[in-house]
Amino acid sequence: MHRNLRSFLDQLRREGQLAEIDAPVDPYLELAEIHRRVIAEQGPALLFTNVKGKSFPVVTNLFGTSGRVDMAFGPKPENTVKQLVDGLDKLMPPKLGSLWKMRQPLLSVLATGTRRVSAAKAPVLEVSGEPDMTSLPAITSWHLDGGPFVTLPLVYTEHPQTKEHNLGMYRIQIFDRQTTGMHWQIHKGGGFHYHEAERLGQPLPVTLTIGGPPALIISAIAPLPEMVPELIFASLLTGEKLNLVDVPDHPHAIAAEAEFVFGGIVPPHLRRMEGPFGDHFGYYSLEHEFPVFQVKHMWRRKDAIYPATVVGKPRQEDFFIGEYLQRLLSPLFPVVMPGVKALWTYGETGFHALAGAVVRESYYKEAMAHAFRILGEGQLTLTKFLLVTDVACDLADFRRFLTIVLERFQPERDLLIVNDTSSDTLDYTGRKFNHGSKGVLLGIGDPVRDLPREYRGEGIPEIDRIVSFCPGCLVLSGPSFEQNPDFAAQLVSFANRHLQNWPLICLVDDARIAERESSFLWTVFTRFDPAHDLYAESKIVRNKIRYEGPLIIDSRMKPFYPDEVETRPDIAELVTKRWSEYFPR
Repeated sequence: MHRNLRSFLDQLRREGQLAEIDAPVDPYLELAEIHRRVIAEQGPALLFTNVKGKSFPVVTNLFGTSGRVDMAFGPKPENTVKQLVDGLDKLMPPKLGSLWKMRQPLLSVLATGTRRVSAAKAPVLEVSGEPDMTSLPAITSWHLDGGPFVTLPLVYTEHPQTKEHNLGMYRIQIFDRQTTGMHWQIHKGGGFHYHEAERLGQPLPVTLTIGGPPALIISAIAPLPEMVPELIFASLLTGEKLNLVDVPDHPHAIAAEAEFVFGGIVPPHLRRMEGPFGDHFGYYSLEHEFPVFQVKHMWRRKDAIYPATVVGKPRQEDFFIGEYLQRLLSPLFPVVMPGVKALWTYGETGFHALAGAVVRESYYKEAMAHAFRILGEGQLTLTKFLLVTDVACDLADFRRFLTIVLERFQPERDLLIVNDTSSDTLDYTGRKFNHGSKGVLLGIGDPVRDLPREYRGEGIPEIDRIVSFCPGCLVLSGPSFEQNPDFAAQLVSFANRHLQNWPLICLVDDARIAERESSFLWTVFTRFDPAHDLYAESKIVRNKIRYEGPLIIDSRMKPFYPDEVETRPDIAELVTKRWSEYFPR
C-alpha cells in the first residue's frame, strides 16, 4: 500500500478526506482542540500549514475513522492473516498440493522483511545535522500537560545482547534542544531492553522516527505476540519490504521514507521528572521519574511534515487504530492461545482496563485456565478486569455480552480477585503507581437466572437516580465518595435484601452514564480497582473466598484520582470564535 506518509496524504486528498488549514494555529492547546472537535464529528484528516513559531506543517487525525484506517492498508493484510490461520492444518505436514493452494498468503509472507537502499534513495537523508527538538511543532494537548510532547513517536531499540528489536510508541516530552523524556512503561519491549542495558551498566542506543509508512505507526502500537518482530509486521501491512538505510556513526539502520529521525542514547541510572500528560484513559497521568533520551543526531526530509495525534476521553484516534488491530489480529488468538475462541479489549476503557473472551469449557472451570493464559500473554498482562464466557457471541456488542455473562454468573464460584499485582502505568485506581489488582468474572454453562430488565422496586436510601444498563446490571448514583466513602459497603446489606435479582450493581457519580454504552464503559472500568472497589457479602471457607449476592462496583471518582482532561474555557472560546478562519466556506 503506502510506502510513506506522502502517498497516504495524496490518497486522502483524492478521496476528500484531508482538510488543509492555512490560518495560523498555535501548537499550544489550540491545534489539539480543533482536532478534537473534528474527530468528534468523524471529520477529515487535518493538515495545518501555518503553525505559529514553527517551520514544519503538522498533520493530525490520519486514522480518525474506520474508513481511513481501511484506506491506509486495504483488505489484503486481514485476508492474508485469515487465510494463513485457516490453512495451518493444511500445512502440517507440508505437501506440494497444499502449498500450491496456499500460495497467495505464503507469497505475501515471503515478501515481508527489510531491505537496504542507498543514500540516494533515502529521502530522510536530505537534511542532516545537529538536532534541535524544540524546532519540532510538537503539540501541547491539555493545559495541565508538563510541556509539548511527541505524540506519534516510533521508538526503536535492540536488546543489548541478543539484538532482537522492538518498535514501540512511548511518549516523548521535549525538555530542551537535545533532551527528552522516555516514557518506558512496565510490560513494554523498549523498557525490557533498557532494563538489560542498565543491568550491564551500558547506555541503550535509541532511534526515534517520526512519520514514514503508516504501517510503522500501526506496528509500534500493535499488541503483537513476542515472536513477531514489529518491522516484519509493518512490511506485511505495507505489502512490500521496508526500506532502510545505513548511516554513519549510528548503530541502527533508519527508515528511508521517514519524515524525521533522531538518534541518541538513554544512559543507565539517569532519571528525570516527566509529565503530567492527558492520556488515552481520559485523565492526566501524573509526574514521575522516567529515563532520559539524549539526542545526538538528526536526519529529515527537506520539506518534512510532522504527524501528531491527540489522546483523551474515548473515542479518539487511538480507538480506531485499536479497533483495526483487533480485527486484524483476532484470528491469531486461538493459535497463540488454544482454547481462546475470541478476544476483545474495549477501547472505551483505554483497552487495558477491560477485556472480554469466549473460551472453550470442556471440563469444570476450564474457562479459568484460559483466563490465566490470557492474563499472561504480552500486553494482555495489563488487563485489569476480564469477563469470560463459553457462549459464542459478538464481544464488541458489550450489552449483549454482559447479559450473557450475568445470566450464568455464580458469585460463590465464578469471581476471582488477584490482589497486589502490577498494573498499567497510566491507571491510578490501584492507589500506588504501577500497583493494582486484577479481577476475573466467569459466566459459563447454562443460564442460572432470568434477568430483570427494569427496576420496579422501592426507592433506595440516599440514591437519587437508578438506571438499568442491560438486563441484570443496575447503575446507581447518590452521595459522592467525598460525602460518604463507605457508601458502597453500606449498600451491600440492602442489595442482598432487595436487589437479589440484579447480579451486578455499579455505583457512579451520575447514573445517566448508563444511557450510552461508551460512557458506561469509560466511567465504570476506569474508576475502580477490583481489590479496593468491589463489594459483596463474603466469607472465607478454608482459604477460599465465597462471594454471595449482588456484586457492587464503586466507580465513583475518588479524591486521589488524577483529574479528568477538560478543554480550558478560553481555548474553547478561541476555537469557536476562529472556526470560520480554519474552515472558510
